[in-house]
Amino acid sequence: MVIVFVLLALAVLVGGNWYVWRRLFRDTTRAPGAVRRAGAAVVVGGWALAVGALVAERAGAPFWLQRTLGWPGFLWLALCVYLLLAVLAGEAVRPLLTRLPARRRPTADAGTATASQVSPADGEGGADRSTVTVGPDRAATDPATDPATAPTPAPAEVSRRLFVSRVVAGAAGAVAVGTVGYGTYGVLRGPRIKRVTVPLAKLPRAAHGYRIAVVSDIHLGPVLGRGFTQGIVDTINAAQPDLVAVVGDLVDGSVRDLGPAAAPLAGLDAPSYFVTGNHEYFSGAAQWVEEVRRLGLVPLENARTELPWFDLAGVNDIAGESEGQGPDFAKALGDRDPARACVLLAHQPVQIHQAVDHGVDLQLSGHTHGGQLWPGNLIAAAANPTVAGFDRYGDTQLYVSRGAGAWGPPTRVGAPSDITMIQLASTHA
Repeated sequence: MVIVFVLLALAVLVGGNWYVWRRLFRDTTRAPGAVRRAGAAVVVGGWALAVGALVAERAGAPFWLQRTLGWPGFLWLALCVYLLLAVLAGEAVRPLLTRLPARRRPTADAGTATASQVSPADGEGGADRSTVTVGPDRAATDPATDPATAPTPAPAEVSRRLFVSRVVAGAAGAVAVGTVGYGTYGVLRGPRIKRVTVPLAKLPRAAHGYRIAVVSDIHLGPVLGRGFTQGIVDTINAAQPDLVAVVGDLVDGSVRDLGPAAAPLAGLDAPSYFVTGNHEYFSGAAQWVEEVRRLGLVPLENARTELPWFDLAGVNDIAGESEGQGPDFAKALGDRDPARACVLLAHQPVQIHQAVDHGVDLQLSGHTHGGQLWPGNLIAAAANPTVAGFDRYGDTQLYVSRGAGAWGPPTRVGAPSDITMIQLASTHA
């Protein structure tokens, strides 16, 4: 079954890239040549960089190699998505442009009837058909076979279909590059503060207005580094929360490579807590738990701390099950006082069902990135109960952050990054 899935994925990947190459390069040229070869080299080379970037990151290749491949390889992934979508959208416009009235050429001689037909360019961008001249004193003659009667050749004309192909391809390329460029700028600019008020029935009046800064999915790695972390820390400190919750997927790499990138977290002013995400288990979770503890954050590994006005608990990510370090809700929540409000940090929204069973009042999660690249939100919705924002499951409320960074392409489209400021509200206030 796995082999069938892999073969199907490869067929879709190859077919999609061939289609993009055809529309952007083959259909916009008259014949095989340098442009088509260059287009094929760009497509194949771009995917070679993308695959290389993914393999280098997961295999723990030298960090300089990861950084060399990361930017072009991951950006190519994003660009391919929107090139394909833009070219598909162009199919709806293509027939309309093809049917626009053609500009007529003036008649060469008043005593001569000229019938010219320009054939649409074939798949190889073929040349126009010959002009046949019919005079009053001679039979129809094809100038291609009778040089004596051939008129002076007119300047070469781009066929209607070739012209339309070039217009659509140019527009598709501009839209894709503009979309990816703007989405990348949004990530590199850094996340903005999003404010959400959440009422909790068990929260005492004295805790009304308590603020938790939720930051998830920073994804420090070969693309996002120390400067990005510093920007997040500065943004959080400027908002002056009472508590900071780092809800997983902090890194994509080892402590050796990314320790300097994570170092600014030591500058967080408010008490800060951390739970693992699935990417920590790809990067050496045990080492990262010790590193964030050294930076001053408190890891909640299936553990709970009793704050003055509510319980704050955290569970490991599901990915930890492969290492015997999966989530343990009973350990984190089993012996708590149910009369106290409880806030749970859990990386993945799918953990909400166990939270409901254990009487959690509010779960804070990330993981989905809000889809990151539209229409990725549709795929994320198929795998997660909530993709982004606030939701309720029985007596338990769930908030899912879109995350502060980005995985793979440093690009977001339709899912801007954020740091969420959760303001708790007491229903007794």
